[in-house]
Amino acid sequence: MTAPVLLHREDGLAILTLNRPGQLNTLDLAMAQALHEAFAGLAADDSVRAVLLRAEGKYFCAGGHVAEFGSLLQREVAEGRDYFTRLIHHVHATVALIAGLRAPVVACVQGGASGAGLSLVAACDFAFASEKSAWNTAYMSLGTTPDGGSTWLLPRLMGLRQARELILLAERFGGEEALRLGLVNRLLPTEALETEARALAQRLSRGPTAAYGRAKKLLADSLQASLPTQLQAEEESFLASSATADFVEGVSAFLEKRPAVFSGR
Repeated sequence: MTAPVLLHREDGLAILTLNRPGQLNTLDLAMAQALHEAFAGLAADDSVRAVLLRAEGKYFCAGGHVAEFGSLLQREVAEGRDYFTRLIHHVHATVALIAGLRAPVVACVQGGASGAGLSLVAACDFAFASEKSAWNTAYMSLGTTPDGGSTWLLPRLMGLRQARELILLAERFGGEEALRLGLVNRLLPTEALETEARALAQRLSRGPTAAYGRAKKLLADSLQASLPTQLQAEEESFLASSATADFVEGVSAFLEKRPAVFSGR
């Protein structure tokens, strides 16, 4: 049986691939669990300094596996509830791991994303997408509410009014709109997408990994913090960073007028 998620390593770069192209990489229970376990493994591995999240096939991720949802309609409500509880647990754990990972995560989005797939993209630190990508929050079309953290992530990326429009209307939108809304960083021709996304991930894998992680946390906490609280957090984070080997290397490289060679420590 083909693994639903593939992991490949290139030095400090981990490449995770969604591998159900025939089903548009929809998240059934097995794939959601595999993705959760993969990110949990990366989070526990200090040698991982950047992650590239990509997918096989023509579409990054079409969200939940609706055909599998349909099979639950004829079963007892408790059975469906148990299935969705397990599915959402894995999806939510994955989103939390992406957000909390010290290593930056780059999404390489060919074709676009829908539903929980869109949430995965929103959780990543960077997202490159194909110019002709198509997007949809999708949930309201199924008569349900969002999961995957999209009600937290989207307002922070694009503001509450725009997030409300995407979620409540569930209309398809294209790559240019995704770029305008801040859902993706860059649109690229399909033939250049993989190369450019991989190049960014490789660049990040050579960066100051511990500082990346601290900066990610500062940014994530900032919208809930008062200014004095945030200033205190910035001071503590800078002091912690100043005690690292990467800080010594960064300052030395600056003074010696050479490129820094960070170790991630």
